[in-house]
Amino acid sequence: MGRERVLITTSWLGAGDHVHRMLTEAGCDVVFGRPADLRSQGRSLEDAVAGVDALIAGVEPCDARVLNAAPRLKVVARTGVGYDNVDMPAANALGIAVCATPNVNRRSVAEFTIASLLNLVRGIPRLNASMREGEWTQTSGRELYGKTLGVVGFGAIGRSVAGLAQAFGMTVLVCDPYRDDAFVEQRGASLVELAELLARSDAVTVHVLLSDDTRHLIDEDAIARMKRGAVLVNAARGGVVEEAALADALRSGRIAAAALDTFASEPLPADSPLRGVANLLLTPHVAGATVEGRARSGRSAAESVLAALSGEMPQAAVNRGVIAHHARL
Repeated sequence: MGRERVLITTSWLGAGDHVHRMLTEAGCDVVFGRPADLRSQGRSLEDAVAGVDALIAGVEPCDARVLNAAPRLKVVARTGVGYDNVDMPAANALGIAVCATPNVNRRSVAEFTIASLLNLVRGIPRLNASMREGEWTQTSGRELYGKTLGVVGFGAIGRSVAGLAQAFGMTVLVCDPYRDDAFVEQRGASLVELAELLARSDAVTVHVLLSDDTRHLIDEDAIARMKRGAVLVNAARGGVVEEAALADALRSGRIAAAALDTFASEPLPADSPLRGVANLLLTPHVAGATVEGRARSGRSAAESVLAALSGEMPQAAVNRGVIAHHARL
């Protein structure tokens, strides 16, 4: 491996950290093009990728224009589980390995999901706001014990959420077309169709990747099928939930509350229908943002980059079957 250039755009990585050290110690030339860096320089990501051999990317769109602007690019390593911000057909056509960092933030997102659920059923954000206004309004929340949780998507994060929910004494229902009854039952849950899960669950959590099949999976019709008074938590991808439909359901009282950590457009637009909804807890895409989870994610992305730059197929490549025989790797 020669003096390959690696561009880092993930906002929480920086000079001198463990990822920077891993790459520089392997002989790489590391440059940063994080959103704040590019704004201060008046440059675009398309400008920044010219002449780089590898990209460690955050959530910014890596579309065909960006990928085509980097003729030497061998690998895009996402510091996250999802990779829907990468134009996969373009990457496949160009022979660029696209890697995610699966399982690294499993526990972080699962704990965040349960924390959000607890906040919703006890009304903690509303009570905190009330106290800050000088009020003393004591209201009754609800317990998780004895309630039913519907888990949509039973990958590593969904399974972790289910395990934590069971520790609270919850019954767990699962909807996942890629799992069978035996797999789910071994984990003390029941596999059901989405319609049944929505109708029976006191709380619903979403843990699926964004794809053509899952976009607006939780739409107006799905929300109408939920129990009246149920709550919803989405720490997966924003496009999975139809935001305008959710806002309407919350304002009308059709469901009691919701928590969203991801959004169809990020940062959340000023004119989003989610703005000003009282029984909605919003956080800025931080479910996986723990010190521990980020350390694992950064290390995994760096390992994928070093493998690709050495001429190997990274273990975390999601398109290995398509580009296995491409000249770049």
